[in-house]
Amino acid sequence: MSRRLLAPLAALSLAFAAPVAAAEPLRILATVGMIADVAEAVGGDCVTVETLIAADVDPHEYSARPSDIRRLERAELILYVDFALEEQLAHALERFAERVPTLGVVGAAFERSELLADPDAPEAIDPHVWMDARKWARIAPVIAEAIAAAQPGCATAARAGADAYAAQLRALHDWVSEAIATIPEGRRLLVTAHDAFEYFSAAYGIEASEAIEGISTTTEASIADIRAVADFVVARQVPAVFVETTVSPRTIEALVQEVRARGHEVEIGGALYSDGMGPAGTAEGTYIGMIRANTATIVAALGGRLPDWPEALADWAEEWSVRD
Repeated sequence: MSRRLLAPLAALSLAFAAPVAAAEPLRILATVGMIADVAEAVGGDCVTVETLIAADVDPHEYSARPSDIRRLERAELILYVDFALEEQLAHALERFAERVPTLGVVGAAFERSELLADPDAPEAIDPHVWMDARKWARIAPVIAEAIAAAQPGCATAARAGADAYAAQLRALHDWVSEAIATIPEGRRLLVTAHDAFEYFSAAYGIEASEAIEGISTTTEASIADIRAVADFVVARQVPAVFVETTVSPRTIEALVQEVRARGHEVEIGGALYSDGMGPAGTAEGTYIGMIRANTATIVAALGGRLPDWPEALADWAEEWSVRD
């Protein structure tokens, strides 16, 4: 878990000693887009939300810049995942927590026993909880309560927004489960650049998953790491492996060369969104669109088919001009 839960929900109302005028939206700064998108959906007109780390930047390696410090100073609520993700930002977040309500959403929404451990550091968690849409839905009420503490007049709307968004994510979860189930048995094998998909694999019936790098990307993958994953790819006859948008493709490209040198033909099945969403202003730049795009890429590369998009997400699809 994170070093400590900063400004837990029970203390958030005390942190907002001076009520914010209802006419002034609450200024929220989220470290990553996966949180920012939830905060926007929950908070609606009561909030303005900024994202600190760009979608194509690895949050494991991101350090605060002078311009970021100014953005942190302007924020009225800071939201982050866990220091297992925002490793280099931990010091800055701890410092700002002394004067700005600061919330680690994973620590606030989950008990430690509900989270996966980092196999390379069992005392730490695997922070990639957003890969399980049903689990990620649980941060919505946590964010709603933080907004309510700051803007009591928005409490009812924020809680309703959280309920509506959580319902959408439950529908998304069911759709992903149905999609992955169409991949033939023996081919539900997920090989990626770094270990960001264990929650996805556990939630959606992936038979086995392997990654070249561990949960953190702050250390370089070794030749031995590449060879170990190549052993898995050859032994299980994996048809496709995947690069990630926030991780250099070099290790996956080296893996493909190693596997082909051993006589097994494997393809790069596409790019997955792992630690960042797609570009802003696109469907993939939303949390729902990120998970939808990942699922479509995986299913196409491994021989499945996409089911019909759920009616509960029809409004989202219309907003982003997404067609089945």
